[in-house]
Order: sequence, then C-alpha cells, then structure tokens
Amino acid sequence: MNNYPVLAFIGAGNMAKAIFGGLIDNGYPADHIWAAEPDANKLTEHSALGLKTTTNNAEAVLAADIVVLAVKPQILKGVCQAMADSVQQKQPLIISVAAGIMAPSLDNWLGGNCSIVRCMPNTPALVQTGASGLYANSKVSAEQKQQAEQVLGAVGIAVWVDDEALLDAVTAVSGSGPAYYFLFMEAMIEAGQKLGLTEEVATQLTLQTALGAAKMAQASDVDAAELRRRVCSPNGTTERAVKRFIADGLPKLVEDAMQDCNDRSEEMARELGDS
Repeated sequence: MNNYPVLAFIGAGNMAKAIFGGLIDNGYPADHIWAAEPDANKLTEHSALGLKTTTNNAEAVLAADIVVLAVKPQILKGVCQAMADSVQQKQPLIISVAAGIMAPSLDNWLGGNCSIVRCMPNTPALVQTGASGLYANSKVSAEQKQQAEQVLGAVGIAVWVDDEALLDAVTAVSGSGPAYYFLFMEAMIEAGQKLGLTEEVATQLTLQTALGAAKMAQASDVDAAELRRRVCSPNGTTERAVKRFIADGLPKLVEDAMQDCNDRSEEMARELGDS
C-alpha cells in the first residue's frame, strides 16, 4: 500500500495481533493502526508497538479508512450496532474475520450501504503462514479489494471466492484444516512411540516430515496425488501403509468430516445472523 490507509481493529485478540503484527513486520507504519479493546490492560502491549489504542470502538472507526472486525461471532451483532452511527458517518471498508456471519447481516447491523469484505483466515496466520478466503459484496471497489488482499496477505496467502456461500467450503478446507493436520500429527507421534521411538524423537520426525511434505507440494509442478505415487515404490514400505489408509476409508472419512464442517458453518450463519 503506497498511501497507508488507517486501519482500526475492533477486537485485539490473537487473530488481530497476527494481522497487524504481520503488517508491521512488512513495513506498515504502526501509527496508522488502531487497536480497540474494552480491557485497557490488554492494550498496553499494543501501545508499546506504536499502535494507537482506545477502549472506544467509535473513536477508532472515525479515525479509520479500513475497519477490521475481529471479535467473537457471538457478540458481533451488538458490537456492530453500537458503532453503526460512526460507520455511517465515515463509510470505511469493513473487513470481517468472524466465522459464520454473512455480509447482509453485517450490513444491516452497521446501518446499510457498507463496503464489506468477509474473510475466513486460519490460525497459522499467527506465524505468517496463513491461508485466507475472501469475499467482497457489491459495494466494494477494486481499490478496496486490493487493500483487503494486502492486509490479509501480510500473514499468508489470500484468495477470492465469487460466492459468499463458498466461504463455508473455505472454512472446511483451510479455516478448520490446521486441526486436521494436528490430529494426524498426534496419531503419528503416538504410533511412533508404540513402535519404540521416544516421544521427543517421534515428535521431531513427525513435525519435520509434515513441514517437508508441505514445502515439496508447494514447490512442485505436479499435484499431491502424483507426489504420493512417486514416494510409493512398488511393493515397498510406503505403498503398504498408504494401501491401509485407503482400504480403511481415509479419503471418505476426510470428505465426510469436511462436509460436517461445511454444514456447521452454514448453521452458524443461520444461528448468529439475521434470518
């Protein structure tokens, strides 16, 4: 961003800290970032970074070109309604990282006619390797889309979807995806110990293998299926293990689990948004 628009984060928890931390690490001026949080004690560390801080959401909104909604979905309606007058006065770009709350609900709570980008980030944003899906409503300009992409791009990759409903699929793939890999890591570490390795050795090997596989897949010009085939020598050790995974239904289990995740994301939109 050449002119560094002023950002206001409404909610200054882990995801907000990951995003504005990534921006600052990439050269964004800290004094162009506001952090709004009701607990003044939590703002002390942000002040130390050079951010402007406030316990008054409206104050931050009125200073901002871009407002990032980073509070829990369950309280987002009340937060938005309380600052609707300020949003209507300033007309900033709204970026929401709250799961499940659809753009029409946000627009209604904020007074209408708002430029809204919904974002589904994931927790690896905390280490600047996040994956975010983005959706823009019809009020968002091309320049604002670029700004939103650059904000989320500070902590990983950001990709656009044309249909807001597809953010439920993004949730199933990348939003919740880290937990799937953590579960698989847990299982590998436990199995390694049962095969005789110490917990430390099994953990080190598992985590490095996960990192290496991801890096290979990112760097490769072939898809994951081909990479898997290349590792599986005929009648070898890896092929034996992979055949067991397939025979016991791992691909179908992954599909069913991700469908459940997608369905729950849709349910949250109905439960927490406007009917």
